[in-house]
Amino acid sequence: MKTRPLGRSGLQIAPVVFGANVFGWTVDQPTAIRLLDRFVDAGLNAIDTADVYSRWVPGNKGGESETMIGNWFKASPARRAQVVLITKVGMAPGSDGKGLSARSIAAGVEASLRRLQTDRIDLYLSHKPDAGTPIEETLRAYESLIRAGKVRAIGSSNSSAATLKDALAAAGAGKLPRYEVEQPEYSLCERGKFEGALRDLCIAQGVGAIVYYSLASGFLSGKYRSKADTAGKARANGVEKYLNERGFRILAALDAVAKAHRAKPAEVALAWLIAREGVTAPIASATSLEQVDSLARATKLALSAEEIGSLTVASG
Repeated sequence: MKTRPLGRSGLQIAPVVFGANVFGWTVDQPTAIRLLDRFVDAGLNAIDTADVYSRWVPGNKGGESETMIGNWFKASPARRAQVVLITKVGMAPGSDGKGLSARSIAAGVEASLRRLQTDRIDLYLSHKPDAGTPIEETLRAYESLIRAGKVRAIGSSNSSAATLKDALAAAGAGKLPRYEVEQPEYSLCERGKFEGALRDLCIAQGVGAIVYYSLASGFLSGKYRSKADTAGKARANGVEKYLNERGFRILAALDAVAKAHRAKPAEVALAWLIAREGVTAPIASATSLEQVDSLARATKLALSAEEIGSLTVASG
């Protein structure tokens, strides 16, 4: 499968990233192993997690997702070399506090490496900007991890154009490692957080973009078309806000394109993102082998300019 560069990091990833936030939430350990095996066997290679996944589940503390990925590596050691492993730091509470201080990053990376049962993280992301810590302190902490071989490249998530610009400027001025990737929210339903100044900056500076909530919490799969459809579902709260005139217009456009290609609406939604200027790859989760196969099909779905335009207009 043709891969895409992650900024100037030297890392290359397939055009869909597996979102492992479902591990320890709606996916158990045996299922996680089957899903990851299927994903990599399909020619896909990037896995996204974070030290706080899936802390929101009652009884969880965070780190469950990393632990499950680590168990997969332990069961199949050869898999580690086949994947680009992405995790994040900066939102986990604990004795070291949270944020992007040197102390927090130093403690966070060791905990993540231990759970992941690996000696390196390919792409380490600042989970959100930390106004309480000078960006130079954060970048120097990452510099030490890169020199030690514990991290290969760094990036940020949930940045504004202003905070990312400041981070890039600080890296240049201090001859420090720079953020090679930004991870913003972006989908047919949520376009404003990436399109505009942030996307323009990423393109101009050669910063890759791995976008999350690509399917709008599952709404763009087409399986939620009324409030009744959300009853008892894990993502109900994230979906209900899209059950409106605009949301239904987007679904109608997805349905039309999906029918023409004999594809699923989710595959079309991902293909639209893959085709967007400035996007390296969308993140999408899967809880079944069928959904993993669907992710792989999305990477091969070529939309026409007219189809892309119809979706863009419908979501405007």
